[in-house]
Order: sequence, then C-alpha cells, then structure tokens
Amino acid sequence: MSKPQPTGYRTTNWSSYNAALKKRGSLTVWFDPSMNWEGLPTGRRGRQPGYSDAAIQTCLTLKVLFGFALRQTTGFVESLLRLAGLAWSVPDFSTLSRRQKSLTVDIPYRGADGPLHLLIDSTGIKVEGEGEWHRRKHGGSKRRIWRKLHIAIDEGSLEIRAVEITKNNVGDAPVLPMLLGQISDEEDIASVTADGAYDTRKSHEAIAERGAQAVIPPRKNAKPWSPTSAGALARNETLRACRHLGRAIWRRWSGYHRRSRVETKMHCIKLLGQRLTARDFDRQITEVHIRVAILNRFTALGTPITQALA
Repeated sequence: MSKPQPTGYRTTNWSSYNAALKKRGSLTVWFDPSMNWEGLPTGRRGRQPGYSDAAIQTCLTLKVLFGFALRQTTGFVESLLRLAGLAWSVPDFSTLSRRQKSLTVDIPYRGADGPLHLLIDSTGIKVEGEGEWHRRKHGGSKRRIWRKLHIAIDEGSLEIRAVEITKNNVGDAPVLPMLLGQISDEEDIASVTADGAYDTRKSHEAIAERGAQAVIPPRKNAKPWSPTSAGALARNETLRACRHLGRAIWRRWSGYHRRSRVETKMHCIKLLGQRLTARDFDRQITEVHIRVAILNRFTALGTPITQALA
C-alpha cells in the first residue's frame, strides 16, 4: 500500500510578502526620528531619567536584532544618530543595563477582527552552559541553566498576545491562567489550543471561565473527571470523542493541527538567538519581551497567504 502524498501549498501573495521581507531589514522600521528621546519628569524626588523608555527600548531592540553587546549597541546608535543629523545623546552601556532591569516593553499588536483563537506552547531557552556540540562530545555540565518561555499567539494575525518566562522547574499547565490573564476581559476568546501537558483541571477551568473552547488532547491514560465544573464537563466530552472516534479523527475534526503555528513562532524566537545574554532574571524577562516586540513588528509588515494545491 503506497503512502499518501503530502499536501503541497502555494503562496498567493508572494509580491507583497517579498516586499515585507525586505522591509524587515530597513532601519526606518525600528528607528523613528520623531520619537520622544529625552526622559520625561516622573514627579518624584531624585534624579530624573535622562532617556525615555522608548529610547531605551530602541537601543535594546537594535541590540537583540543585530546580536550586539551593550557597548557595540551604543556605538551603533551613536553612528545612526549622526547619519540622521540628530544631535541626541546616547545612553552608555551602564545606563542600558540598569534600565533594562525595570523597563516595561511596549509590545505592539494589531488586534483581531473577531474572537481570538489562541495557540499556546512552551520551550526552553539556554542561559548558561556549553553548546550542543560540546555537550554531545564531552557530556553536559552542571552549569547548564535554562529558562522556560510560554507564549500564546493569535491564530488569525499570528501575533504573540501573551508571554511568560519562568524557571525550568515550572510546569506548562500552571502558566496557562497567567497567559489568559494578559488578554483583556473585553476581548472574546473563542478557543484555546494546547498540547496534552495542559490537560489539567486548572487549565480547563481557566479556559471555561473565559467562555472559550479547550482544544487539548487528553492524556493516554486519562479518566473521566467528576462533572463539578464547566471545564470538567467539556474535558469529559473531549475524552468521550477521542475514545469513540479515535485520536486521529478528533485531531482533524477539532483543528488541533493548527498548533503547529505556535511551534513555528517558537522557532522564530530562537532565530534571534539560541541563548539569552542577560544574566539576572529581570533583565532576561525584558530581553524576551524585546524579542516578542520584534517578531510582532515583523508579522505586522506582512505574512504569507498559502493555498493548498489540489
């Protein structure tokens, strides 16, 4: 019996998507001469900030985007301002490092026309330790430290709408309510798609509280739950469907395959760097948020529209 041929896809908006890919390398996308560069008075005692949050975020964005160190970033921004004919001062590397610890990153997103269809996943990002080649040749060391990144993307716009970073000893399911909490209550959530690691009571209850449908496959040894909540009832229905129809048919019927899009987004995050350069946890959170802001800006420039070939 021959194997079925895989489905082929064709990009229908290649000209506009090609233009969007070119715009990703334009410095005008990341640097706006009309921005408020100088810091505003805080109304509190003490020394006032010399640079605005937008200025610090711009410098850190260029740092992450081009893989610079802090000192290289200051030199790059200084030359960029000189070419633009702007007599602005540039924050030194110590100022960037200090402000990165408490910076609130402005993450842009366009929003959705209708209810959100969220896709949730997590992955690990290395902080310290040898590379993969060294680990395979000489074995891993005790200094390999990882952080766990949790994101939720909108299936329609492919933008990251919620992000959390935790230590590697935190599971996937406990973070799902925090991800949903980052979505405004004014926005409707139609469905939440995640893998079997999120098949817990708290996850299903958090999804049911937002009035959304949970597209989460039950574990292989799953048992029915006591029908004490809306989340438990919905999960029991999913378990019943998997048992009667089979998991393959349920995945196709529920649209579970859409979760591959969030895995692709995770790959894009790691293309900006396989490890985090910041050493303390607060700065690592800012660095991850900067990556998310960059990817959302990339997505806003244009995404491919594909069509299955008959």
